[in-house]
Amino acid sequence: MTDNTNHNDADKSRERVIGTPTSEGATLATAEDAPHRRHEGPYPAEETHVRPEEVQRRGERMASLWFLVAFLAGIGFFVSYFMFPANSDGTPSIADPETAQWANMLLGGTLALALFSIGAGMTVWVRRVLPHYEVSSPYDELPSSEEEKSSFSEFFMRGAQESGILKRPLLRRTLLLAMVPLGLAPVVLLRDMGPLPGDKLKRTIWRDGTYLVVEGTNRRIRAEDLVPGSMISVLPEPDDPEHGLSMNDQAEAVTILIKMDPKDFGPGMSQQQLEWTHDGIVAYSKVCTHVGCPAALYEQTTHRILCPCHQSTFDAANGAAVVFGPAHRPLPQLPIRVDEEGYLVAAGDFSAPVGPTFWDAGVED
Repeated sequence: MTDNTNHNDADKSRERVIGTPTSEGATLATAEDAPHRRHEGPYPAEETHVRPEEVQRRGERMASLWFLVAFLAGIGFFVSYFMFPANSDGTPSIADPETAQWANMLLGGTLALALFSIGAGMTVWVRRVLPHYEVSSPYDELPSSEEEKSSFSEFFMRGAQESGILKRPLLRRTLLLAMVPLGLAPVVLLRDMGPLPGDKLKRTIWRDGTYLVVEGTNRRIRAEDLVPGSMISVLPEPDDPEHGLSMNDQAEAVTILIKMDPKDFGPGMSQQQLEWTHDGIVAYSKVCTHVGCPAALYEQTTHRILCPCHQSTFDAANGAAVVFGPAHRPLPQLPIRVDEEGYLVAAGDFSAPVGPTFWDAGVED
């Protein structure tokens, strides 16, 4: 006869799920026995697990060390930024590829180290200093009750006390120290944006007396060269024909000339705008006021100017007013006249800033 007692005990032990206490002599630690019952934080004691003071102090020192590294890296960023001054002739030294490579490595390396160190310090702070919680909360009805609203300030202050930001000055001071260089870095980097544009965005190279020339040929235009219904792209005549206009100047000053019967001008043309025309010839900026595409398609029967990019449509007979599409400003008009020899010349700059609208495009000087 065999004794099955041991087998039954073995079976029971095998059936027990790993990690659960045995049925004999098992005791569960209650919340009353836990040392963190005396914790005075924003959450109840049974939900809060406070780390030992020695662990918190080690975490404080380690986090502060990371913040100091971030501060030194931030100072290194400033040093790296100013250690490459302009050359004696005013050209930037980082225009040299080798110098630019070193500048990029130093700037990027110090900034990356500063950001990484702050992140590492915050991680140590959370993992070693702050208590952790086991919180379960049912969904509450919205909005919060007046009692909950009034208790928020108390909850916030208890949380701030628990975080250690108030009672651990080393942690607080090193964190603030680490943030100073990063806070000043964007201000310093604005220096690379150069001087303010002033009125450069509102002006082009068109001046009173500047000859209109055919785009691509630099040939001056007489008023009689245009026939009714025609349209042509023109540019200012360059002061230096050998080198011509810069690409920026061309992009800003490119203009379309349209010839129509003077009787076709509509009521949308003010008296001033009519004076800026000559014998039915009107000049508008070719740069669409939506996103800057070339508004270069013209329908002579309706006098509509079309931008092919997003179908903004302008009425050439009524001051290039918008009749369709996303643009919300008319094409600026260029005042024109003829000189003693009959050539078309500008009588000034455009009536408004060319191209897409910017922050103060509609502000008058």
